Amino acid sequence: MLNLTNHSYFNLAGEGSAAGSAYRQFVQINADNYSPTDSTQIPLPLANGVPVAGTPFDFRAPHTIGSRISEVSAPDNVPASFAAATGGKSQLLIAQGYDHNWILNPGHSGPDGLNLAARAFDPSSGRLLTVWTDQPGVQFYSGNFLTGTLVGISGNTYRQGAGYTFETQHFPDSPNEPSFPSTTLGPGNTFTSTTIFAFAS
Repeated sequence: MLNLTNHSYFNLAGEGSAAGSAYRQFVQINADNYSPTDSTQIPLPLANGVPVAGTPFDFRAPHTIGSRISEVSAPDNVPASFAAATGGKSQLLIAQGYDHNWILNPGHSGPDGLNLAARAFDPSSGRLLTVWTDQPGVQFYSGNFLTGTLVGISGNTYRQGAGYTFETQHFPDSPNEPSFPSTTLGPGNTFTSTTIFAFAS
């Protein structure tokens, strides 16, 4: 089993930008469904996830990261049958923000035939990031557990709101969920994957 990804953090306002600046950036994710998790942040056994419609996880149209990140009482579309697994907590509360797999919609042909995963835009700098990939999912993480222990190249400490990630990959916990896209890599086979982080301003 093999499921590799890239954990680069992005803040299109710049490395030394003000605290919380990442929350003011717009994100769009090409996904009608996302993968909710249990109380330990392991995805629930839902092959198609749950719809993002009507939840703070709906980034089909651009929204700032911070605009709904605190809406822990909003619907998250997790089936009631999983209440025990989630401890009755909302998805935003479990992850302390966004830290979930979005199941990418196919059919958006980009460079080298790659599929559109996500876009991010910072109004202050005018920078645009577009993510293209051949992977079926993207883990969008809003930096919830940045606690000030990481220090950047200009001496700034990173806390919540300092950056976010787009981790293109197969679904987390795929080896334990037969209904998820397979991460099996057979003997003698070579794993290759392509993701493009394209910047414009």
